[in-house]
Amino acid sequence: MIGAIAGDIIGSVYEWHNIKTTDFPLINDACFFTDDSVLTIALAESILTGKPYKTLLKEFHSLYPNAGYGGMFGRWARSDKSEPYNSFGNGAAMRISPVGFAFSTLDSVMAKAEEYTSVTHNHPEGIKGAQAIAAAIFLARTGNTKDQIRGFIQMRFGYDLSRRLDDIRLGYTFDETCQGTVPEAIIAFLESDSYENSIRLAISLGGDSDTIACITGGMAQAFYGGVPLEIKKFVYEKLDAKLANITRSFMKKYIVSTP
Repeated sequence: MIGAIAGDIIGSVYEWHNIKTTDFPLINDACFFTDDSVLTIALAESILTGKPYKTLLKEFHSLYPNAGYGGMFGRWARSDKSEPYNSFGNGAAMRISPVGFAFSTLDSVMAKAEEYTSVTHNHPEGIKGAQAIAAAIFLARTGNTKDQIRGFIQMRFGYDLSRRLDDIRLGYTFDETCQGTVPEAIIAFLESDSYENSIRLAISLGGDSDTIACITGGMAQAFYGGVPLEIKKFVYEKLDAKLANITRSFMKKYIVSTP
């Protein structure tokens, strides 16, 4: 999951200052973690400890209130209510990467992605977006080719993955929905040739840069077998002690090959 967190942190400085190129400094002192990382790590904590994800979402929001949450999620997290609010926002997909790494069958990954997502994003498009990314991560880490991953995602979820980034990039604008983010993030992964290249491609689309890079980064980590050491070190420097410790614990338990 550190691949997703790295994508969020690297993309953080481009969310409101979009660039349409892959030529930019990857390591930037101005980068910071956002709600994408906070809620991803909250999910990792739920998987590690068994504590209800709903409880941890509210708890982590309280601990990190200025991380840049979406309006609907922020209102839910601050309220006494616990019912989901029918969202199809891309938050469903940005925080789901731990599921793709932690569970041992595709069926369990799909079921757990729905379970963890529906505590807030219970709209069919929200669940679909989360399941697609969790499934892609599972398929990537279990040795499937990109063609096999593409074929499964298109068949199971109906996303059009035949488009090219060069055709998408020119007219692509900010979109907070799963429908307008998940296919583009998957295409960035499919067109990449390395973890670093995947993040550069994702950010080059513009739009919700940190979230697209976060979603792409989880798949790229799984497919390419990890994240470059320089990037991992950068991530741990940017996270506080609590977030870093949970990330290390999850990585140690579920991603044995990656320190």
